[in-house]
Amino acid sequence: MMAQVVKIISKELLTHDVFRIVAEKPPSLAFKAGQAVDISVNRPGWERELRAFTFTSLPDDQFIEFTIKIYPSHNGVTNEIGLLDSGDELIVHDVFGDIGYKGEGIFIAGGAGVTPFIAILKQLERQNEIGNNKLIFANKTKADIILEGKFHSLLGSNFINILSDEELKGYDYGYISTELIKKQIDGNTKYFYLCGPEPMMLAVGKHLSSLGVASSFIVREDF
Repeated sequence: MMAQVVKIISKELLTHDVFRIVAEKPPSLAFKAGQAVDISVNRPGWERELRAFTFTSLPDDQFIEFTIKIYPSHNGVTNEIGLLDSGDELIVHDVFGDIGYKGEGIFIAGGAGVTPFIAILKQLERQNEIGNNKLIFANKTKADIILEGKFHSLLGSNFINILSDEELKGYDYGYISTELIKKQIDGNTKYFYLCGPEPMMLAVGKHLSSLGVASSFIVREDF
């Protein structure tokens, strides 16, 4: 697809540093739930600064949506996006991504790494196929949890939160461990979907390996 300029329709704060951005959808744009696209800001000096963001809208929606964590200290693209408003423009480039739904299992996410799973779970909800899927979501604090209420209503007790910097009742404390994953594996678990910061991905990969999970049942982004 040729790079296309789109206008921002709306912008909403989901957490203290995560925005939901809704924009116009280019007519020729095609993607699958879980995929990402390179985006740049249509402002002087920023047009060629590409960053990848996952669609959190669905392929048949009439708009495109992104759930973007802002890093003001980096003084980069996400910070610039944080300054945009309705009517401002983004440039949509190429679609890519290896994360897609293959069957029931456990989604394991760290922070903003949950974005592909937002789209996949939305798709399953629309198809009435949430089934026994689970989400293990690692964050620093409760304030960092993206769409906590939505995931609770969708997954109930199959939504497991773990916080590394805060001890709260009803939330696991620490980091994702082999034991935490093992506790959630049951007869419905076939696939493991993995997305988050690289250190977390490496650690969880080792946990899954120690549990005897074959790599063919691990779905993750390969850059």
